[in-house]
Amino acid sequence: MPHVITQSCCSDASCVYACPVNCIHPTPDEPDFHTAQMLYVDPVECVDCGACVTACPVDAIKPHTKLTADEDVFATLNAGFYATPRPRPILAPVVPPLQVRAGDLRVAIVGSGPAAMYAAEEVLTIPGARVRMYERLTQPYGLARFGVAPDHQRTRSVSRQFDHIAADPRLEMRLGVEVGRDVTHDEILSEHHAAIYAVGAATDRRLDIDGIDLPGVTSATEFVAWYNGHPDFADRSFDLSHHRALVIGNGNVALDVARILTMDPDRLASTSIAPHALKALRDSAIEEVVVVGRRGIEQSAFTIPELVGLCSTPGVDVVVRDEDLRTLPDSDPRAEILRAAPRGEGNRRIVLEYLLSPTAILGESDTEGVEFVHNELVAAPDGSTRVKATGLQRVIETGLVLTSIGYRGRPVPGLPFDEATSTVPHESGRVPGVRGAFVTGWIKRGPTGFIGTNKSCAQETVRSLVDDYNAGLLT
Repeated sequence: MPHVITQSCCSDASCVYACPVNCIHPTPDEPDFHTAQMLYVDPVECVDCGACVTACPVDAIKPHTKLTADEDVFATLNAGFYATPRPRPILAPVVPPLQVRAGDLRVAIVGSGPAAMYAAEEVLTIPGARVRMYERLTQPYGLARFGVAPDHQRTRSVSRQFDHIAADPRLEMRLGVEVGRDVTHDEILSEHHAAIYAVGAATDRRLDIDGIDLPGVTSATEFVAWYNGHPDFADRSFDLSHHRALVIGNGNVALDVARILTMDPDRLASTSIAPHALKALRDSAIEEVVVVGRRGIEQSAFTIPELVGLCSTPGVDVVVRDEDLRTLPDSDPRAEILRAAPRGEGNRRIVLEYLLSPTAILGESDTEGVEFVHNELVAAPDGSTRVKATGLQRVIETGLVLTSIGYRGRPVPGLPFDEATSTVPHESGRVPGVRGAFVTGWIKRGPTGFIGTNKSCAQETVRSLVDDYNAGLLT
């Protein structure tokens, strides 16, 4: 295999259009693009030209001869994606350029995270178009700055691409300005044809069980923001004096916080971690982090690239019960990765637990543990599996509980809001009933996908905006 996409893939698809032989998939127009954990190079079709290496904004693509021992598994993953032939055109479809009628298009964008930056990039492909960006914080780029783990330095390098977008003289960035507080939608439209809201999903899904408000319980999202130096959480403190922490949920964020809590602080010192967090982690007594999921190991919410990164963390053992591993087929790459995870005497541990649902946080004035009920997987009439509580209980002692069960969007002043999905209702990005309002990113589609998924999402929204502008609907 000449070239291989590795774990830092952000799925922004720049490599897809750079490839002269269309050997990188899924492409944004293919149905599995929005659910794929990463993109993959076809080892048979690749001609080893290296065009994808230059195009990748996070340095995720390497010749197979330069893979490290920890990255060898990605050669297998890339090849495995093409085990079943994929019908596809000879070349990836070309996205037609945006064109507008006479006049200079002026667009406001609310937010400055990946969804906002990709929307700005798309608008700025139009000659004469101008963008003004409103950001509540005093630093831009949202979760690309405050949500990616500090040791994922290649993933964080997507900010270089955003720096390039922000350097366009037709983009004006107003930091420290909150829409709804400092400026209204109507005031924005007095100077712009339209406003694109790219405000993300800023809050967490709440775990509604007894004891959830005890000291020692917080969300993984807040913990991530704290160690990344988010100004809203810089003054927070976390009790790291116990030997065990517990994370409820097993998505990528859950694995990130487990890794940060257990890895050697000296390895974090050279990253962008906030100084106050590094000091606290140096003084931490945590030796073990238990990551709990309510379903089985086959339904783990984390991605395979995230698991590879976790299992290659020096000084950290990743532990899974043999009975859980036996439920994975031998062909499942997670089985190979977990069985091959190195062990070391004196290492800290991350324990992956399955089929447990929390029922209560235990403690009087502080968190002392979590009560769980054991689950089993039963077949549903449609052939799927569902979780059924067995009634058997278990208590895991801990002094720190981090919940990581998903994000929720917040209502946007002046826009409709769907409480069930925590999104703004839309039609291809258009907000019905609100003049000049559009949405993109998580507030549009919910908290799904990766950094690069926002690119195709923004393209759809901006094309809707341009269609309306050309139809004379935006004045």
